[in-house]
Amino acid sequence: MSIQISNQEVSENGGGRKKNHLPNFLLSVRLKYVKLGYHYLISNALYLLLVPLLVIASAHLSTLNFQDLLQLWNHLKFNLVAFTLGSSLMVFLATLYFMSRPRKVYLVNFACYKPDPARFCTREIFVERSQLTGSFTEENMAFQKKILERSGLGQKTYLPEAVLRVPPNPCMAEARKEAEIVMFGAIDELLEKTGVKPKDIGILIVNCSLFNPTPSLSAMIVNRYKLRGNILSYNLGGMGCSAGLISIDLAKQMLQVHPNSYALVVSMENITLNWYFGNDRSMLVSNCLFRMGGAAILLSNRASDRRRSKYQLIHTVRTHKGADDKSFGCVFQREDDCRNIGVSLSKDLMAVAGEALKTNITTLGPLVLPMSEQLLFLATLVARKVLKMKIKPYIPDFKLAFEHFCIHAGGRAVLDEMEKNLELSDWHMEPSRMTLYRFGNTSSSSLWYELAYTEAKGRIRRGDRTWQIAFGSGFKCNSAVWKALRTINPAKEKNPWMDEIHEFPVHVPRIAPVNSS
Repeated sequence: MSIQISNQEVSENGGGRKKNHLPNFLLSVRLKYVKLGYHYLISNALYLLLVPLLVIASAHLSTLNFQDLLQLWNHLKFNLVAFTLGSSLMVFLATLYFMSRPRKVYLVNFACYKPDPARFCTREIFVERSQLTGSFTEENMAFQKKILERSGLGQKTYLPEAVLRVPPNPCMAEARKEAEIVMFGAIDELLEKTGVKPKDIGILIVNCSLFNPTPSLSAMIVNRYKLRGNILSYNLGGMGCSAGLISIDLAKQMLQVHPNSYALVVSMENITLNWYFGNDRSMLVSNCLFRMGGAAILLSNRASDRRRSKYQLIHTVRTHKGADDKSFGCVFQREDDCRNIGVSLSKDLMAVAGEALKTNITTLGPLVLPMSEQLLFLATLVARKVLKMKIKPYIPDFKLAFEHFCIHAGGRAVLDEMEKNLELSDWHMEPSRMTLYRFGNTSSSSLWYELAYTEAKGRIRRGDRTWQIAFGSGFKCNSAVWKALRTINPAKEKNPWMDEIHEFPVHVPRIAPVNSS
């Protein structure tokens, strides 16, 4: 953020000569480097304090001679009991520490499903097939067209066969077919990448918000891959687009109590039975944004897997605002006046999301932000709350904590607000915007298409930190922080971007007209 400072005239040497201060952009550059210097100083303060102490200690030790060391040894011999007890206590405490500390959770690999080109849904196909259903009024077709033109979606998103068919065929059999294609496609690729046998998987977590058949989606996976009988299986429903990170957090908790285990997480949404065929505008927006997709992720707590894993899970932070009625009802599945079922989006959605984000980053900030940013935040907080000074709240610079950002591609408006509030650059927003453009809103799996994009661009370096953040019904805001364990070589990767990554990024116009037939 540039800081504007007005030019001032000052007298020089008591005479009439006057000159201007530095131009505003030079002042901004200077202040930028002052802040970077401050950040470096605070971040390395511990080392700067320790170095003089180590120098003094080294100088003192260098003055010791053989007689001094012999005297120290004799002193220890006369206090053998105390020395032995002290050493035993240190060993006991060290053992207790290593036994009780949390197990490290590694992301071995992940896979994103890429549908067949036959499932392509251009903007024109969307409008054409929607008109052919005969379900929508002329005014609401114009409304959907307007939303679609401003959505940020491109011409190669995917919809299931049952929705693209004329007439559409949204039935249970077609919904199961879509779920199987997406889940099994992602899992097959993941098992091929990792070489893990299905019988080695001890924990299975599946999340799909709107499609929950009996037997469950998790049972479908157990049956397909003949997973072992004592597998710990979970099926999460109704938790919205942030359910993927809830699944990651649940897997993390399970891996803390089950040593030497693999956890398979599957994140997806089902379109077939959740396409809205009514004329309530609050429910029509989801038709324009949601598209077909899914992801499978393999987590491990085995120390032997660290070497081949891509990332280590550092933090998960979950925020739930469901106690507030406005937050609870802003994303709501219901029937319209004609008994058509759809998901209604409230006009309060962006405000509710902003409050949830604020709560989430307030918890996450102290865990990830460098001390320099925390001190600045604390100073402005004290100035505003205690000293009653009229200054703007300080927004911490999360770019100092993370190299990469994966923000749920829920829609263009969400991404615009996140970019503005977190003061992110186009480069930081690129994975999210390109995912929205290429694949649309794939619900809880969108974060993994974004991470796959970052990998395909060759941006992941060893030690890089990635922040995944997603919003979901309820209302929830959830975060996960990953640290790269190795540099990702895109030439060795297989993901849905690899055969076309050279085409990205692309310019996404604010309005992309739908060509009339």
